[in-house]
Amino acid sequence: MDLSLYTNFSNSLAKQESQISLLQQEISTGLAVQTPDQNPAAYAAAAIGQDQVASLASDNTNQAAIQSQLGTVSDTYGSVSALLNSVQSVVEQALNATTNPQDMASLATQVQVDQQQMLSLANTQGTSGSYVFAGTRGSIEPFQRDPTTGQIVYLGDGGSSQASISPSAQASAVTNGEVFVSGLSGDGTASIAAASSNTGTATLISEGVANSAQASAFQQGSGNITIAFAQGTSGMTYSATDASGNVVASGTVSSAADSTTSIQVAGSSYQIQGSPAAGDSFTLSPSRPQSVFTLLQNLVSTLSTAGGGAAGAAQTRQALNQSLAGLAQYQSDVLTAQAQTGVTLQAVQTASTSNATASATIQTADNAATAVDMPTALTNLDQSMTAMEAAMKSFAAVQGLSLFQYL
Repeated sequence: MDLSLYTNFSNSLAKQESQISLLQQEISTGLAVQTPDQNPAAYAAAAIGQDQVASLASDNTNQAAIQSQLGTVSDTYGSVSALLNSVQSVVEQALNATTNPQDMASLATQVQVDQQQMLSLANTQGTSGSYVFAGTRGSIEPFQRDPTTGQIVYLGDGGSSQASISPSAQASAVTNGEVFVSGLSGDGTASIAAASSNTGTATLISEGVANSAQASAFQQGSGNITIAFAQGTSGMTYSATDASGNVVASGTVSSAADSTTSIQVAGSSYQIQGSPAAGDSFTLSPSRPQSVFTLLQNLVSTLSTAGGGAAGAAQTRQALNQSLAGLAQYQSDVLTAQAQTGVTLQAVQTASTSNATASATIQTADNAATAVDMPTALTNLDQSMTAMEAAMKSFAAVQGLSLFQYL
């Protein structure tokens, strides 16, 4: 018996079943190119596109983490700024001439509470539980009180960690605690201290920089300048002497009622308010970094030990004015840090938009190269299944013929 008919039919049926299976697979997956042999160029392009989309997805994950971290940082900066403004109000209240010693003590207690709140803000944790101002040491509480000295110290680090947020951009994934420890004392150029032995009512107030080069040289140096007062033949005089004993400025103090005397020393202008006594002095020291916690602790000490009498009140005013100047340094630093954080967040948002566009473009190109033409595939599947069904019926009919049994 000739079996060629069976063989041919079987081969044809297998091809039809294979075609139907392929069409069904294309329809279920939506892909016309699933293996390299189907279309090598399209398959390779799609593979590259998938890698690019995966990379963009990884960048998007980094973006989300950075946005969460820096969002917490920015919010904390806002709280720190508000707290500094509150402390400023306390200092201004303390500088009011009607504030009595009892009120000073109450204000000192308030600043102590503010200091503790500042510590809590500096140890803020993000949504992941890490400390946002610890640098790369996020698992360690960055600001802790030294059990020996009682001072609050920084245990984080200044390390940085860049994370990819787009194919062409990176952003810092960590923030350190510099904003809490880097503020300069005084007005940022010099700190002013009244001698504890002063008996007059004078205070020395900074009026700003007059010569930036000279002011910068003083701030970066290590020598102090002492401004001393003496009784001269024409009235009270002052002389400013540097660390080497050189007189760098001198003059007469105005004796008119409610008048002030302006002097220029080391590139900065100062105003003498009140009436100095012979033998009184003030020391100008180059501004140095002081932590915000030291600034607040010094303010607590000033308020707690406010001097009595006119001379004591003058020394308290001098110290309070220095606290105001130090607060201004930190207020500026915090606003700058918050602005920089905002710039980074904006860059991350821009990258997010760019990545979404790029990903959509790549996927569109991949679909154009590898996606199945669904209407055509459905039509072909229907035709193939109809053809196979017809072939099977025809074969069954032929097989049933009596003559066929003898072939």
